[in-house]
Amino acid sequence: MIGLFGGTFDPIHFGHLRPALEVFNALPFSELRLLPCGVPGHRTRPVANALQRLTMVRAAISSIPGFKLDTREVDKPTPCYTVETLLELRTQMPTHPLAVVIGMDAFLGLESWHRWHEVITLAHLVVTHRPGWDVEHIQDNPVLNRFVGEHQCWQAEELTARPAGGIWFQPVTLLDISATRIRQMLKAGDDVRFLLPESVNQLIKQQRIYA
Repeated sequence: MIGLFGGTFDPIHFGHLRPALEVFNALPFSELRLLPCGVPGHRTRPVANALQRLTMVRAAISSIPGFKLDTREVDKPTPCYTVETLLELRTQMPTHPLAVVIGMDAFLGLESWHRWHEVITLAHLVVTHRPGWDVEHIQDNPVLNRFVGEHQCWQAEELTARPAGGIWFQPVTLLDISATRIRQMLKAGDDVRFLLPESVNQLIKQQRIYA
C-alpha cells in the first residue's frame, strides 16, 4: 500500500513529520509519498515558491526510509485537488492500494472538498487524531457519520485487500507546531530550532526564504 501525504509544507516541520512517521510505522505501507501542493485549491498561495518547498521537503525526508517525494502537484500549473491527483495515480496504478493520510480537522471538513464523494472510490482514507479522541464525535455530522459507517475498517489488513474504499482512524502524536508561527518567528529573527529539521532550518537561513 502506498500512502499519500499532502500539504503546502511552507515550511515542512516536525508537526508534519512525526504523525507521518507514526502512521507509516503503524500500517502496512510500502512507501509514504509526500506531495507538496503547487497551487492550493482551498487556501491562499504558499509564501515559499515551489522549488524552495520541494528542496525543503527533500532535505527533511532524505534520511527517513520509506519516505519519498512526489512532485506531480507542484508540476501542475492549475489548482490542486486530491481527486484529480488520485485519478492521475490510478492511470499508473489501477489496482494498487492507495491511502490518503489526512488529519481529523481536514476529515471533518471533507464535504467542502472538490468532488469529495469520488475520493473514497479512488483511495482509502487514513485519518490521524490525538490518542483518546472519540470517533463518535463524528455523530454530530449526519453526512460524515453515515459515510464512516459505510466505509470504516477495523483491521489494517482490510486496507491492503482492496485498492480503495476504506476509512481507518489512527491515533498519533500531534505536535502543536504551526507553519504560520514558524514563518512569523523567522521574519522576526527568532530561533526555530527543534520545531523543524535542522537541514530545513539551514536551507531557510541560506536562501533567506522567509526573512
